[in-house]
Amino acid sequence: MKPAPFDYIRCDSLDEAASVIAETGDGARVIAGGQSLMAMLNMRLARPRVLVDVMAAPQARTVETRDGALRIGAGVRQAALLARPDLASLNPLLAKLLPWVGHPQTRARGTICGSAAHADPSAEIPLALCALDGTVILRRGRKMRRVAAREFFLGMMLTEKADDELIEAVDFPFLPAGTGTGFVEVGRRKGDFAIVACAATVTGKRTRLAIGGVNDTPIVQDWDALSADDEADALNALAWSLDARDDLHATARYRRDLVRRLGTQALKEARTCAS
Repeated sequence: MKPAPFDYIRCDSLDEAASVIAETGDGARVIAGGQSLMAMLNMRLARPRVLVDVMAAPQARTVETRDGALRIGAGVRQAALLARPDLASLNPLLAKLLPWVGHPQTRARGTICGSAAHADPSAEIPLALCALDGTVILRRGRKMRRVAAREFFLGMMLTEKADDELIEAVDFPFLPAGTGTGFVEVGRRKGDFAIVACAATVTGKRTRLAIGGVNDTPIVQDWDALSADDEADALNALAWSLDARDDLHATARYRRDLVRRLGTQALKEARTCAS
């Protein structure tokens, strides 16, 4: 199939893009990398009246440190962020996770904010945002608002973003010194969406495990003073609390088994990095 007819606007600034989106509302869609949107257009699952291209806006392609976080603009490609030589020191979890996002070809076009906007529950970038207590920065015209990642993702491909808002950037907070991180996922093939993905952080006695691919949004579980003796029981209880379901890719039982196994591996890696 081919897309339904639409107008195309190439914006030279985020001010222009935000203005067009505010005026057009649910008739507008932002295009940056287009890795998910183009397929939806071709299948006519999305029928916007206007495509708003933000990639020519210099502000959209910025990566900066601000307010204790790594701020990533709407047009920053996944490959560009992964190629930064200082990424592992700025955000070790992102550095571990980004190589698992799609394939080199899709990372060369796909954007960080685009993955957040798409809100696939198996995607790695929404998982990282939730695991790190990240923030999504939304803009309506000249007005801005910040939404915590765990409040932004509402369901499968459903977010808090209103139709007349633009995701201007996302913030990934810096972790405290001495924090260990771990990431493990299982998919049918390398580059596919994860069947289950686990991201772990360990800071002192505080342990966190974030899980993607099971519920309709990433799930985050925190423990205080979780001992090695209690870990298996804690992961088992967490696995059974999730809304695992059978589908074409895996059974609910298999997903719960993966939560236990991958959770153990991710926590072990995080503890090793923290020591």
